[in-house]
Amino acid sequence: MSGAEHLKDEGTKRQVVLAGGIAGLISRFCIAPLDVVKIRLQLQIHSLSDPISHQGVDGPVYKGTLSTMRAIVKQEGITGLWKGNIPAEMMYVCYGAIQFTAYRGTTQALAQLGPYRPPSSAESFISGAVAGGCATGATYPLDLLRTRFAAQGSDRVYGSLRASVMDIARQEGMPGFFRGCSAAIAQVVPYMGLFFTTYEALRPAMATWDVLPFGTGDAAAGVFASVLAKTGVFPLDLVRKRLQVQGPTRTRYVHRNIPEYKGVIQSIALILRTQGVRGLYRGLTVSLLKAAPASAVTMWTYERALSALEKLEVAAAT
Repeated sequence: MSGAEHLKDEGTKRQVVLAGGIAGLISRFCIAPLDVVKIRLQLQIHSLSDPISHQGVDGPVYKGTLSTMRAIVKQEGITGLWKGNIPAEMMYVCYGAIQFTAYRGTTQALAQLGPYRPPSSAESFISGAVAGGCATGATYPLDLLRTRFAAQGSDRVYGSLRASVMDIARQEGMPGFFRGCSAAIAQVVPYMGLFFTTYEALRPAMATWDVLPFGTGDAAAGVFASVLAKTGVFPLDLVRKRLQVQGPTRTRYVHRNIPEYKGVIQSIALILRTQGVRGLYRGLTVSLLKAAPASAVTMWTYERALSALEKLEVAAAT
């Protein structure tokens, strides 16, 4: 079976939903600390190399992945590295299920085009883009809640998940749950398109590498695909995070000097004017450190879970 045929043809719809949900659940728990560190660094606007910019800053100054982790543990305890994990776990489970289901459905639909069927790489890109867009739009409020909880310092902005939903609904209305959604869609469409295109291209070759035991060819392909795709769209990811913490609680997070941003284009222009091009890539290193294992764990777990579910169904039928 070729790479282009792989994810779309294996498993029933129910098996794909379950395997995608399991993959999202396990992946999220493993990379939660890196996700919190990434969000903190993305929201930090003062320069790491210019001490003058730190003057008058009300909040911590983070420098690097490990030092940020140590600072969070020291100031907020070990649980600080898992802030926002409940909405994030809910998001990853739903996202994984929707993503793999949409990917499978889109590629099967494209296969029905006959002579008009796009080339394998284009098919993977289109299917990945559709899958990412559907999953992001459906789970975006959970993504916003994850960001806001991760941005909280020792002083809690929201006391619980229920309280956060009620406060946002009361103070910001329904649009408050979708702050930055346009940046998220603009980011995820090319990201998931590039990711699945690269993954489908690399997986068949890496699956034959004897130096990669226990099916880790799936994981390795996921790592390469994720690093390439994440680097290409990272500025939009940073803008999404800045927009997600706008609103009446903007000055109450661990970084209390987050500027007021209005819209994707205006946000990018403001960042470029005040922080330069480097400002659009704050947190890229930890983002790659997070994205690589997250994609590796996701794809490896998905392949293993789908295989296990198929075997269980065969066993149950006999």
